[in-house]
Amino acid sequence: MLWSQRFDGLDTLVAERGSALLGTAVLLTGSRAAGEDLLQAALERLMRSWGRVREDRERYLRRTMYHLAVDQWRRRRRRPEVFLEYEPTGRPDATDALDLRDALIQALAQLSPRQRTVLVLRYWEQLSETEAAEALGCSVGTVKSTASRGLSRLRELTATWDLSGHTTTKGTGR
Repeated sequence: MLWSQRFDGLDTLVAERGSALLGTAVLLTGSRAAGEDLLQAALERLMRSWGRVREDRERYLRRTMYHLAVDQWRRRRRRPEVFLEYEPTGRPDATDALDLRDALIQALAQLSPRQRTVLVLRYWEQLSETEAAEALGCSVGTVKSTASRGLSRLRELTATWDLSGHTTTKGTGR
């Protein structure tokens, strides 16, 4: 059996939704390289389960990414000496919009992995609290409290941003 016959629809899924999936993975991990690795690992799992997953394969893929991201932060908590934390780089982009996006990704990277995951699910993926709780395998209350703490921390991190010119400023004033 040919690869294209065995995984019928995978090419279409990746072609149509690959950019959005990669964007989510980058937000979950904090860097493009780690996001690419996360998406690749999720795609590998989808391919191993291809015959069993017949309905919404994109949903399965996204749920797998969330679970892999959660697994990663759990491993970091158990063995922090093994993992190097992502250090956001301060490379300026050519446009103000890209600068702002980069700054937001850096701010998200400073959140705990659980907070980052909940915020990505709720506000990037636009899942309801119930859907996010289901995807993460936790209670709705946990999603609510984690989102609240994550948004509060994100506000602290971005309080000094000067959004009039889409640039960030360093300092502690509000």
